[in-house]
Amino acid sequence: MTTYILVADAARARIFTRDALKLVEHDSLLHAEGRLHEGDLVTDKGGDVHQSSTSAASSSGGENVATQHETERFAKEVAERLYRSRIENDLEKLILVAPPRFLGQLRDKLDGPTANLVIHSLAKDLSKASLETIQQAVSDLR
Repeated sequence: MTTYILVADAARARIFTRDALKLVEHDSLLHAEGRLHEGDLVTDKGGDVHQSSTSAASSSGGENVATQHETERFAKEVAERLYRSRIENDLEKLILVAPPRFLGQLRDKLDGPTANLVIHSLAKDLSKASLETIQQAVSDLR
């Protein structure tokens, strides 16, 4: 059992473990749909964008519906991956690093016992950062 560090955004999740002070990347999850724009996600059979759903989302001032749905799907996928690690007795402590919005969605998708293993959260987008940058950002989090 060990400390997992999850570094994620809406399209990519990287899972590290910490052995003493050294991080090792063990897994990576990709969600290409998380990088797409609303118009690329919402099309009808002819390939035309549904104006009603995109204009409704835009006029309400909220985030686009399809983009939000894809982000939630990925948060659920990441949470399920962490759940599997917990039930396999690999996960003792968990540190979450993600942009604020995705961090909130991820917390919402974690099951209770896995959420209880979260010892720190860092609201920052480091999903594309180097190993050294990530290690420096979480070095004081124990």
